[in-house]
Amino acid sequence: MSGVRYEGIEKRFEAFTALHALDLDIPDRTFLALLGPSGCGKTTALRILAGLELPTAGKVLIGERDVTRLQPRDRDVAMVFQSYALYPHMTIAENIGYPLWIRKVDAAERAKKISEVAQALEIDQLLSRHPKQLSGGQRQRVALARAIVRDPAAFLMDEPLSNLDARLRLSMRGEIKRLCHRLGATTLYVTHDQAEALTMADLVAVMRQGELQQIAPPHEIYDRPANRFVAVFVGNPPMNVLKGEVDAAGLHVAGATLPLDAERRTACMAAAVTEVGIRPEDVALTEPGRTAALTGEIYVVEPMGNETLVDVRITGEQGGEQRLTVRAGRGFSAPIGSQTGVSFDAADACFFDKTGSTRVHRARNKGG
Repeated sequence: MSGVRYEGIEKRFEAFTALHALDLDIPDRTFLALLGPSGCGKTTALRILAGLELPTAGKVLIGERDVTRLQPRDRDVAMVFQSYALYPHMTIAENIGYPLWIRKVDAAERAKKISEVAQALEIDQLLSRHPKQLSGGQRQRVALARAIVRDPAAFLMDEPLSNLDARLRLSMRGEIKRLCHRLGATTLYVTHDQAEALTMADLVAVMRQGELQQIAPPHEIYDRPANRFVAVFVGNPPMNVLKGEVDAAGLHVAGATLPLDAERRTACMAAAVTEVGIRPEDVALTEPGRTAALTGEIYVVEPMGNETLVDVRITGEQGGEQRLTVRAGRGFSAPIGSQTGVSFDAADACFFDKTGSTRVHRARNKGG
């Protein structure tokens, strides 16, 4: 296995720039998730590594080898596509062994590798079937087996679970994570699903409009987002972002003043923060009119089984409606339109400046 490095990669399609000077270093044996909304450039980055697209500028390295201009077959990577891309006229064994057949691997050795990989993915009983006879989850395992069988330098996965139903996606998510851990494979996994990225990856690279926003371990992406976009994009439900100001008295938000320790208050004032972000689990519902609490009305209540999501509408002193989501306990109930108080500890908040950059992070880790 080998590490992967993007150095100043740009990709332009006529007047449109899909990637802007992408610099990305993926250490050997690391599982990296490329996360972002549709059109952010994550699949383009993957296709450039696979050799299916040529960059306009920059270079790509696998290990110490510059592969920027090499043909896909010469890069020693294996790609799993969103559509599985299985050959319908071939048996499962033939599909899995095709990369070895192309490389003229001896038939006996080929059969041995096919058997080993099929057993590892628990599809050895399917080898004589054809793709049309398999379920979606079984086809996904075959596509993974075909990538694994040739023992590549890096695995590339382009939203491989997006065609599966929710229950099967959850199961396959764990299977892929266990498999990559066992193989010790350098893996690049493209997804728009932040749950997949946070639960599967060692590192998450968040992209937006062709630019890398942040690369960090999942817990850091969630707890210490680099900017407003990352804060809102990662998390379900997303981080609440409210307009707010900080002065010597504390944090002023939606007509309430919340206390803020001296160090963070000074930092916020120096950065001229304009917004405060708080995760739904760090917000509590209180009695309306309570000191140091925001006042609002229940907009909607969504029972989720193990918890309840409460959407609260808040109106500030100068008018202007703001909404925030609160994670309430199981069984919580309140009439829509009823008044409620909302409070949070400013130590749990992130503060953003007018450009959207995070200038002051939360003061403690989750659970701390």
